[in-house]
Amino acid sequence: MKEGIHPEYREVVFLDQQTGNSFISRSTLHTRDTIEKDGKTYPLFKCDVTSESHPFYTGAQTRIVETGRVEQFRARFARTAGTRKSS
Repeated sequence: MKEGIHPEYREVVFLDQQTGNSFISRSTLHTRDTIEKDGKTYPLFKCDVTSESHPFYTGAQTRIVETGRVEQFRARFARTAGTRKSS
């Protein structure tokens, strides 16, 4: 590999701002913030969303979809229940 053209590949702490969870991964990100973790100082990258807080991974998204389906069924049932003819 050529010298001087590749970015520095190092360990970086990613912090989920919604849940407060953090994890260490390797990255080429450049940040100004640092954090002390496990006795070492790491660069810190603050994430808005990670798999810990994203609705797709937490299952919150499916609950919203299921609730919408139930409400749609109840609305249809309420319309048809009032229009039935008695024999």
